[in-house]
Amino acid sequence: MRKAIYAGTFDPITYGHVDVISRATKIFEKIVVGVSAGPKTTFFTHKERTQLVRRVFSKNKNIEVLGFSSLLVDFAKEIGAQTIIRGMRAVSDFDYELQLTLTNRKLAPLIETIFLMPSEKYIFVSSSLVKEITALNGDVSKMVPPLVAKALRRKLARK
Repeated sequence: MRKAIYAGTFDPITYGHVDVISRATKIFEKIVVGVSAGPKTTFFTHKERTQLVRRVFSKNKNIEVLGFSSLLVDFAKEIGAQTIIRGMRAVSDFDYELQLTLTNRKLAPLIETIFLMPSEKYIFVSSSLVKEITALNGDVSKMVPPLVAKALRRKLARK
């Protein structure tokens, strides 16, 4: 089975992420969406982010959502993924993605990385932008699934 992993913090997951994952399902039989516990400070907890992503893809049997806290290449080996999928929105992403890919290749030479671009309508969407717009009471309904928009508003109301 051709299995790939698409990993990130997904803080929160956006339609750009959803689009890249949907494109990947046309190439791979199984996509594991890895929600990184990572060292970053996040708006949502690791558990909340993992649950939101699971809910977004609950109806797709070819997508599995798992949380992880190790190096991505180690997690990929653990789950038997041969490919890492990375989303790339703009040329400005290239330097970072190249550095990450070359480092991963040194750590795990048998795991390939491929880059997928989201649809043009989502190319500008980022999790940071979504959080900022939400914090200023803006409408993010065209950027994130409805359950994510609701979770953002609910979380901000508690702060």
